[in-house]
Amino acid sequence: MKFGLRRTLLTILLTVRFAMVAQAYAPLGHEIVGAIADERLANTPTATKIRALLDGFTLEKAAVIADEIKGWDKNGADNPRSFHYSAHRNIDSQLRDFWRANPPTTGLNSGAPSHHWFHYTDVPVVPAQSYRDGSAGRSKWDVVRMIPFCIQVLQGRVPEQNERRITKPVALILLAHYVADIHQPLHVGAEYFDQQGRVVDPNEDKSALGDEGGNTFTLELDGEPPRKRGIHRKKLHGFWDNDAVNALFLQWPVALRKSELQALMEPHKRELVYAMATHEPNNWRMPPNVPVDSYAEIWANEILPVAREAYARLDFKNVHTQPEEDRIVAAGEAVEKPTAKQTSYRAWATDVVRQELHKAGWRLADLLQKIL
Repeated sequence: MKFGLRRTLLTILLTVRFAMVAQAYAPLGHEIVGAIADERLANTPTATKIRALLDGFTLEKAAVIADEIKGWDKNGADNPRSFHYSAHRNIDSQLRDFWRANPPTTGLNSGAPSHHWFHYTDVPVVPAQSYRDGSAGRSKWDVVRMIPFCIQVLQGRVPEQNERRITKPVALILLAHYVADIHQPLHVGAEYFDQQGRVVDPNEDKSALGDEGGNTFTLELDGEPPRKRGIHRKKLHGFWDNDAVNALFLQWPVALRKSELQALMEPHKRELVYAMATHEPNNWRMPPNVPVDSYAEIWANEILPVAREAYARLDFKNVHTQPEEDRIVAAGEAVEKPTAKQTSYRAWATDVVRQELHKAGWRLADLLQKIL
């Protein structure tokens, strides 16, 4: 690596303790993964096929759409006030059909699954296990099952007129998002507790309550600045989705508007994407004899030990039951354990996120080359 690029990377990846703007760059991790794949596939026949399927959308843009359409959940996809991809009417119509076929239902026994369920699986991190070692937290609609479903649609093995209304363009949009999701530890692993707040194995204790990948626990880290009035505690899951990604970049200590922050950060994101796209990550390749339908399960099993450590580095306090729409969950506080002999939780998580985004971008490009 040239010294100039090394110095640029060091600057980009440096973390400083400036106040962060909550939720400022929620799509950032997905954009990085999609942009790496765009770079890897540039000027290839695969890139031409992607442009045709996505009506000109880049993978960087496509990678955030699966989250953006959650904005239709409140008023419906056809409400006049709902946003639409008006410059891509065919894509927009297919996405609306997908949303209607997979509405944001809350009942697990609903006739149609919620499109929210497709983004994650909640494999218990205690005891140590692989995706196939049990049934708790898994479902036929989880990310490990939906990635191969989308692959099969793109390959023509599942017809586009399927019950989930996942056409080839929609399958590509979803894959660009789900490949990043499955490389986020808390999109794969979860913790489960009994009624007394003790960690248990839900495959053994059927009454165990989950934390939904850290979504029901607040997070307290060492060295955090005091919260200002009106600023709520961050969620454990949200930390991994947002804060650990934001920490890859310098944080600006001023309260700028979102558009201003994005403009300020854009050149730094471009440098990071280029560096990641042109330098091969460690241990990203799949064995040559493994079918593409098995990739998602391999990736899930690979990230599970990381999810396990993400929980093991925390103490869980004030654990209690909490009603959540149609279900009861475990909720409470996650507090960073003392770090005398190891790196801080934030520094460790930031390094994990850097490695996983890097691998996810290369894997998305490789997968699309193989199936398109």
